[in-house]
Amino acid sequence: MTDAAGRYLVFDRPEWAALRAATPLTLREAELASLRGINEYIDLDEVTAVYLPLTRLLNLYVSAAQNLHRLSAAFLGTLAAKVPYVIGVAGSVAVGKSTFARILQALLARWPDHPKVDLVTTDGFLFPNKVLDDRGIMNRKGFPESYDTRRLLQFLRDVKSGVPQVEAPVYSHVVYDIVAGESVVVEQPDIVILEGLNVLQVGALESASEFVSDYFDFSIYIDAAEADIQEWYVQRFLRLRETVFQNPDSFFRHYAALDEDQAIQIARGIWREINGKNLRENIEPTKPRAGLLVRKGFDHRVTDVALRRL
Repeated sequence: MTDAAGRYLVFDRPEWAALRAATPLTLREAELASLRGINEYIDLDEVTAVYLPLTRLLNLYVSAAQNLHRLSAAFLGTLAAKVPYVIGVAGSVAVGKSTFARILQALLARWPDHPKVDLVTTDGFLFPNKVLDDRGIMNRKGFPESYDTRRLLQFLRDVKSGVPQVEAPVYSHVVYDIVAGESVVVEQPDIVILEGLNVLQVGALESASEFVSDYFDFSIYIDAAEADIQEWYVQRFLRLRETVFQNPDSFFRHYAALDEDQAIQIARGIWREINGKNLRENIEPTKPRAGLLVRKGFDHRVTDVALRRL
């Protein structure tokens, strides 16, 4: 069926799963376990029902794009430069973007036509904490103004221009900052997956002539009810209190000593003042710009998928 506006074809879980056709399951349980995020319960059934149809679709899209580049080069009488197919993955904090992107990367890399798939997160393009402090926006980390958008655009420009080696900064969730002197090197892969909160955002840059999403060949928005995402965030915070926050180098080590009630109160306050506000003001409004909407229920399982009409 179609959505009310007629822009998307909407599939419930069984309908979407049927589009897998004969796509083989190439991921094993041990591999999947290494890709899961904290407090996410994705199993091989979820991979089969949701990810395999998606990788089949993307394989067709990537092949079509590669063929178009070859035809264009033949017309111009030039050699076809290798241009990566760029996929954007957007959605709220704690909605499961990172796990989704990692599983997608692992599966796409198993298709013979595009074995080299790189994953880059926009966390690396956040301004360093010192810059955020100087500008008085440390409490707005993750909001559009906290990103070095010019640098991110240059990265994408270089990737799409076929530059042999392109570097992206590295962000540490332990120290909660950019890691000086470290970078991720992208060397002309077949596919680049760019995952981040605001990759579809344009509202804060209304006077700009160029947007991050201009460089996407396809985009995905991971969606869920805000109440569910908030609960996932709280549960993740509690889990981090027992693990990462215990690290002496952790930016949030002062939260490690909180009891459970205190931790829940802090987590809900952070959601109310920062993450929930960012979701409502900046992230969720970008949802209609995505090529694919993936809707999750409270148990993290995908309930339906909406594919934008071509």
